[in-house]
Amino acid sequence: MAIEIKPLEQFTIERIVPLHIGGLDVSFTNSALFMTIAVLVITLLTVVATRRAALVPGRLQSLAELSYEFVADMVDTNAGHGAEPFFPFIFTLFMFILVSNLLGLIPYSFTVTSHIIVTFALALLVFVGVTIVGLAKHGTHFFRLFVPSGVPAVLLLLLVPIELLSYFIRPFTLSIRLFANMLAGHTMLAIFGGFAASIGFLAIFPLSINILLVGLELLVAALQAYVFAILTCLYLRDALHLH
Repeated sequence: MAIEIKPLEQFTIERIVPLHIGGLDVSFTNSALFMTIAVLVITLLTVVATRRAALVPGRLQSLAELSYEFVADMVDTNAGHGAEPFFPFIFTLFMFILVSNLLGLIPYSFTVTSHIIVTFALALLVFVGVTIVGLAKHGTHFFRLFVPSGVPAVLLLLLVPIELLSYFIRPFTLSIRLFANMLAGHTMLAIFGGFAASIGFLAIFPLSINILLVGLELLVAALQAYVFAILTCLYLRDALHLH
């Protein structure tokens, strides 16, 4: 009997605790559950691992310290001078996306970053936050970001709209990049996994591909968290220094 493959079924949001307030559905879903798990994992890593810091760190403490140093170096290198106060936000953003991506690779789990509403909410938070920082630091001079220096006035009629468009599409490109990569990767895993299950003893070839895909998805999970965080740093640098 043929096995029906439903690669998109894994992205279905299901209610765990149905809850409605007025006409608003605020049910606790599988998506909310795995966001909560991601937060707990990050808390375990960053708080519990460093509560009893030792001169010679254990594995968990080493992992926490490496994560801290990695993001701190990213902020210092890419966001520039004056970005240090924003390190907690970027560290939290990076760790949440990384852990959520990795949790999604566990069989029968749920990948929250495969939903555009989640990635867009994160990207919109970055966009609004960076814009507020720029306006708070520079006031109306912040709008010089959209006016390239040394450009003839006649070309500004073309370049200013382009700069404005490129600025306002940031939350869309930032969110779609993460969402599309996670969606595509997990879909491919489901397709090859279902295909392997359907052909029985001949499954060694698709199963081998699936193993390679899992390795690739581990790389993509880390890379997408890094790209999201480093772009946030670059946007923050623009807001702080108007480059």
